[in-house]
Amino acid sequence: MTGRPPQRGGAGKGAGRGAGNRGPRHGAWPERAGTGPRTTALDAARRAASNRGGDAAERSPWDAASDGAKPAAALPKSAAASSQPAAASSKPPSGFAKPAPAQPRAFAPRPPAKAGPGTFADPAPRRSADATRRPAAPPVEGPTRREQRAAASATLASGVQTLTVEADEDGMRIDRFLTTRFPQLPFTRVQTIVRKGELRVDGKRVKPNDRLAPGMSVRIPPLKLDQPTERPRNPAREADDAEFLRSLILYEDADMMILNKPFGLAVQGGSGTVRHVDGMLEALTDKHGQKPRLVHRLDKDTAGCLIVAKTRLAAATLAKSFRSRSARKIYWALAAGVPRTRQGRVSTYLAKDEPTDADARMKVVKHGDDGATHALTYYAVVDQAAQKLAWLSLKPVTGRTHQLRAHAAHIGHPIVGDPKYFDVENWELPGGIQNRLHLLARRIVISHPRTGVPIDVSAPLPPHMAQSWNLLGFETGHYDPIVEAPES
Repeated sequence: MTGRPPQRGGAGKGAGRGAGNRGPRHGAWPERAGTGPRTTALDAARRAASNRGGDAAERSPWDAASDGAKPAAALPKSAAASSQPAAASSKPPSGFAKPAPAQPRAFAPRPPAKAGPGTFADPAPRRSADATRRPAAPPVEGPTRREQRAAASATLASGVQTLTVEADEDGMRIDRFLTTRFPQLPFTRVQTIVRKGELRVDGKRVKPNDRLAPGMSVRIPPLKLDQPTERPRNPAREADDAEFLRSLILYEDADMMILNKPFGLAVQGGSGTVRHVDGMLEALTDKHGQKPRLVHRLDKDTAGCLIVAKTRLAAATLAKSFRSRSARKIYWALAAGVPRTRQGRVSTYLAKDEPTDADARMKVVKHGDDGATHALTYYAVVDQAAQKLAWLSLKPVTGRTHQLRAHAAHIGHPIVGDPKYFDVENWELPGGIQNRLHLLARRIVISHPRTGVPIDVSAPLPPHMAQSWNLLGFETGHYDPIVEAPES
């Protein structure tokens, strides 16, 4: 074959073969361009528009501005008729059935509208969500903490109650959870119902020192509680307590405060203890009935830094810092004698002499003994007065009851003025030194419960320790080697 393939749309070899059979009987095919596709997208769109009728032929699907054109029905009939394109009224090619003439859409007659909002020329502006939104109802004041506790106590006295642990109670001990929810419930009663298995957490028995997590279900058995009596308020005494507590503040913000607890002031109440920090915090209760909460404890005769949380969420977060041992604490003490090892580590197991006594003397025991818990303390000698007295700096890693006092006695150098652990024979108190416990919670570094920024606070010496320091010539600005001790 020497022939060249025919061009698309043009004449070529075989182009006329059988043309009479394929073409229409009368007339000829319309002329087409010699190049390009047989049907373009624009041609197809125009044919579809002409079949739809109306003004569709006037609107080009590729022109974005045509979307905003007026509908043909809005025009007078004469104008609508004149706006039909010529292609729509032209006769179709022979050989095809004549399509039925497309009728334009009929719209209900509309009276002429004045220019302004609501007409096609000026569409009505859409109403914003703020305009259609109903005004928010004022927030309803819920019950205060005090009212919630009273309602829970009333329900508890009548039957079994199931409580749900909230998010700000995460990590709280079982016994602490109950005393917080039901302040009038005696602590001994709390220990009894937990020990007997009357209290269940998620259907399981627990121990008093077990920790709670948000969402846990705590089943409380029926209890016979004394009806809470409204304690007569003494505005003058509350004002004095509030002023006294504010005078002890070393650091304060919206979430927490650190107090300089004085010597001889108990942190919590007990048998025969009427005045204590926890009770005086009632004077700082806010208008919602939320009282500041203790985060940790100090012995009655230990002075120094005491952290108090202003909200329950802050209390839970700070308590986690203590449990995870991320809080750094440094204590100062005056000990009898001078340790031969000036920097050392004391690691023992401690247990109470009398397990039922919360303030019982701690003793060193072996691992595996009943009630034995591990205790770890680092110590360093900062200064000394001959071989009679030593200024010790102590860093507890764990937080056991009387840990520092028991460890100081364990290494043979008990703290001066300690009525429980000082047992050195034939030892006389030097003149000018008071027979009071010489133990100070000197410094604490802990992450802020909300921002996470470390808070570093130091407490000054209490009066009786300041007197001893002056008498012995100790300088509080002396370098403290305990800061270089390990953290675990």
